[in-house]
This record gives sequence, structure tokens and C-alpha cells, in this order.
Amino acid sequence: MNLRALVSVTGKPGLFKLVGQNKGGFILETLDQAKIKTVVSLSSTKMATLEDITIYGEEEEIRLLNIFETIKEKGIALPDTKSDGETLRNFFREVAPGHDESRVYSSDIKKVITWYNIIKEFPLFEEEAPAPLM
Repeated sequence: MNLRALVSVTGKPGLFKLVGQNKGGFILETLDQAKIKTVVSLSSTKMATLEDITIYGEEEEIRLLNIFETIKEKGIALPDTKSDGETLRNFFREVAPGHDESRVYSSDIKKVITWYNIIKEFPLFEEEAPAPLM
């Protein structure tokens, strides 16, 4: 899974593709049909690549990419984001066993489901991630 160029931006819904950089910040493109480009400031905006996002675990953090891989490999049906908290929690127990239930909220689970639905059809989801530089 090569999702290195996909980012989440604090305060903005959805996911973005990092397409460039200029003096003022990063140039991002929405992943929806509109393909709207926007610039986010380096100093005032928090962003995280999907590869860097982790979920609180009881023993160690769980990488978001590992959760996506589990959903993909097992063909697990995603619950609706409007499902009740227990349905969402049961789903997450299956795809992220060992997550810290006291620190992972329903809103976090909904975000994971939403993001998976956004990226599941993209070719990047099928590509292998490049090897890390040493």
C-alpha cells in the first residue's frame, strides 16, 4: 500500500493528495471528483500522511495502514458511519485488536471508515510502498 502522498489536514474534512510545495506551504488536491487545489500554510496547519497515523493500542500503537490492510485482506464489511457506538466498536475490535478502547472514540472509528471508503478505489491503494531510505 503506497499512501505516502495522501494527507489528513486538521480542520478540513476528507483526505488530500500532496501535489507540490511553494513558499507559502503545501499544494493539496481534494480526492473527490472536483479535484480542487488548495494551499495550506506550513506554519499554521497540521497535516499527517496516512502512513504516519497510528491508533492508540493497549501495548503499542497500531498503524492505520495495518488496519486498512486487515479490512482489505479479510474483506470485512464496513459499518455505516451513522451506526451506533457498539456496532462501530465491534467492527474496530475485529480490524484493530488490541486498540485502547478508552482512548479510541467512535469519532475516530468513523474517520477510519470514511477514509477507507475514500481511498479503496484508488490505484495507490494497490501499489507497494517504496522501501524506506536508510
